[in-house]
Amino acid sequence: MAVDDTQPLISHLIELRKRLLNSIYCVLIVFLVLVYFANDIYHLVSAPLIKQLPMGASMIATDVASPFFTPIKLTMIVSVFVSAPFILYQIWGFIAPALYKHEKRLMMPLLFSSSVLFYLGMAFAYFIVFPLAFAFFAKTAPIGVQIATDINNYLDFVMAIFMAFGVSFEVPIAIILLCWSGVTSPDDLRKKRPYVLVGAFVVGMLLTPPDVFSQTLLAIPMYCLFEIGVFFARFYVGKKRRSDVDEMEEDEAE
Repeated sequence: MAVDDTQPLISHLIELRKRLLNSIYCVLIVFLVLVYFANDIYHLVSAPLIKQLPMGASMIATDVASPFFTPIKLTMIVSVFVSAPFILYQIWGFIAPALYKHEKRLMMPLLFSSSVLFYLGMAFAYFIVFPLAFAFFAKTAPIGVQIATDINNYLDFVMAIFMAFGVSFEVPIAIILLCWSGVTSPDDLRKKRPYVLVGAFVVGMLLTPPDVFSQTLLAIPMYCLFEIGVFFARFYVGKKRRSDVDEMEEDEAE
């Protein structure tokens, strides 16, 4: 391989390293700011369960180090979530030079929208799903069984729910990208609505804990978001076609 051929690869690797380090630095800075409030953050996340516990019941720690490490672990995860817009911006900065003009005009709104939708998914889980789910679980506990959830197990549970709803709320973005790239079209997706509805419940079964309640609360918003994505995808398909024509005209002029 000629030396000139290796230069672009090396420059890309250097740029990638720079973007990765910027993302890591951002996460670490946010973590250092939040770590002092680690216990408060855990209390905030555990509030939906604590409100549903019977009188006199509380959460427990079955491991000696859990009271210290579990809030720290949560704070690190929260730091990544808070830094997500900056991380997405770094990804954008890395791939932007390789994009066409119409692709750049599309990607920036999608990156912003994906961040907003991810946070909306987490908010939906925290304010809607958690209170309903924990109230349901608390009322269905067998007689003689005292609810005392381990703090580490609870963290794993809620993080799985947060990720499931955060990712599922990205459905409109995925649909817009698929239609924009020509993989499918809004008309084709409308014809597959029954399959999408079934698929939403299958995805809810795979992404949430094994209970019908959580699966339904995830599947219904996913299908609604599918309809929203199909509605907006038709505008982006039209934009792509017009952009392609404009770009071809620019190339011919050059």
